[in-house]
Amino acid sequence: MLVLIFRLLIVATIVVISYSLIKYTLQPERKLKKAQNAHQFYFLDDSTNVRKNFQLTFKGIMFEGEKYLEATKESFEVVRVYIKADTDRLRGLTFSDFHFIEEEVLLRYPEATIEWASPIKEFMKQAKQPEER
Repeated sequence: MLVLIFRLLIVATIVVISYSLIKYTLQPERKLKKAQNAHQFYFLDDSTNVRKNFQLTFKGIMFEGEKYLEATKESFEVVRVYIKADTDRLRGLTFSDFHFIEEEVLLRYPEATIEWASPIKEFMKQAKQPEER
């Protein structure tokens, strides 16, 4: 009888450890950190929850975007996205890098206009002016 209980405890332990490992490997925040450390692009978003900000990483820099829901002609959509980043880590990013981020956000929220936090906002205005001339 004691041997049977011991075997059941071992099986239960294996099941709990397996479940924990699967939950850990599928955790989106872990994937975001892994992509940040590898300097890869990763977009973490709960598109069904407008109140929850999205996070993305690009070239090792973490960006956070706030979504704003408003009424459009046909339905309620995310019409404005405000993106901010840690300004100390922006060194080396170019206009095309920020343009890539904008395009990725617009793929997910096509009705949105994108606003950047300072100093990215000023950089984007300055970089767009020579194109318009």
